[in-house]
Amino acid sequence: MTAHGFTLFDTAIGRCGIAWGGRGVAFVQLPEARDSETRARVLQRFPGAREAPPPPDVQRTLDGIVALLRGEASDLSAVALDMERVPPFHRRVYEVARTIPPGATLTYGDIAGRLGAPGSARAVGQALGRNPFPIVVPCHRVLAAGGRIGGFSGNGGVTTKLRLLALEGAHAAGALPADDGDAGPLGFDPDAAVAHVRASDAALARLIDAVGPFRMRLDRTSSLFLALAESIVYQQLTGKAAATIFARVRALFPRAHEGPTPEQILRAPDEKLRAAGLSQAKLLALRDLARRAADGELPTLAEARRMEDEQLVERLTRVRGVGRWTVEMLLMFRLGRPDVLPVDDYGIRKGFAIAFGQGDLPARTELEARGARWRPYRTVASWYLWRAVDAARSG
Repeated sequence: MTAHGFTLFDTAIGRCGIAWGGRGVAFVQLPEARDSETRARVLQRFPGAREAPPPPDVQRTLDGIVALLRGEASDLSAVALDMERVPPFHRRVYEVARTIPPGATLTYGDIAGRLGAPGSARAVGQALGRNPFPIVVPCHRVLAAGGRIGGFSGNGGVTTKLRLLALEGAHAAGALPADDGDAGPLGFDPDAAVAHVRASDAALARLIDAVGPFRMRLDRTSSLFLALAESIVYQQLTGKAAATIFARVRALFPRAHEGPTPEQILRAPDEKLRAAGLSQAKLLALRDLARRAADGELPTLAEARRMEDEQLVERLTRVRGVGRWTVEMLLMFRLGRPDVLPVDDYGIRKGFAIAFGQGDLPARTELEARGARWRPYRTVASWYLWRAVDAARSG
């Protein structure tokens, strides 16, 4: 198996590498600590490969990986892979693994059963441990028996696997709790909402045309406690750093892919949680959140769905470290509420300045006044304002 070329590319988990040959994608390298190390890993496997712009089919694969790691719907099951030198059993394992959709998981034993070789779970694990196409062949979606996280060959090991599962909202064997687990549809008709925002504001209409379809997806976090715990960890950190720390916190407990329970957080020693990367302030906030959840002060997701936006803001901001912005993110991205405008969010204010051609960030009053036009679908307007910032960064 030879590779004609390779390139490095940015994703939500860091800079990945991809190599290709005449038969298709030959190798995917997950991020190392530095670009030079990622590049060296690719060249170690394919010494003769040259760094070059990817051909169109590889670029489509690259774009699909980026979208998937950004939490968007992306189907990589039809990507052409160069498996010329992949052993036949490994090839069969990879073919089954490629059928696992985002947000679902199988066990090594499940895959062995689907291959008609129920006693070969260990061999399945060895094949996935040598997977040269991570993400495209989603070995991170395969768990050990009982939902245990198992191993992972990518840089960062189990921590990276947990980050990938967290991005996809995966649960053991693809099963979500019957009551609260499924994110469900948005709480509004997105087509009608986009049409309303477009008609209400010419500047937003231009932004919508530039960005394209509304693709906001809801988180699949299994409980309000876990959603708020993740938000606390993410505060004032880059997404990459926060995801790493939260994955380490998850890895401290059994069934790590499901996230910690309030009782586990309360029982864990301070030094154990601090060693995962939590600051003292975030540790205290998580403890307070866990105590309130254990005492029944925190509503369930089912209860939260029946509460008005301001009711939830008032209730949840009693938790140490949880402010209005945190609850607004929950309302938008977990509960799918249609009319949320986080006026204190820097990205919203920056996107407004870009969309409306302003040099300075708008005052809160200006943003609120303009936002009145977008009611009752300010969530949609907010999503497009964030995309304006993304477009400016990549432009």
